[in-house]
Amino acid sequence: MLLARDIKFSMDGKGAWRDNVFVERLWKSVKYEEVYLRVYETISHERASIGRYLDFYNGRRSDSRLGGKTPDQIYFNQPLLAAA
Repeated sequence: MLLARDIKFSMDGKGAWRDNVFVERLWKSVKYEEVYLRVYETISHERASIGRYLDFYNGRRSDSRLGGKTPDQIYFNQPLLAAA
């Protein structure tokens, strides 16, 4: 089914770093720029705060690896959002 839809899949073994490198980099940013800097009162406050951070990360935080653009600009061809 994957081949019929021209979908590539990883066959280099369980736990290969290349499979998760982008997600691991994102979670490192989330932890060091958001989670480790806060004390959350409740789980709902934590979820809301992390949600705001992810909105910031995708829409306002430029990345040198993306040529100074945000993930939203790269993937959705959107203009840079104004700082909140």
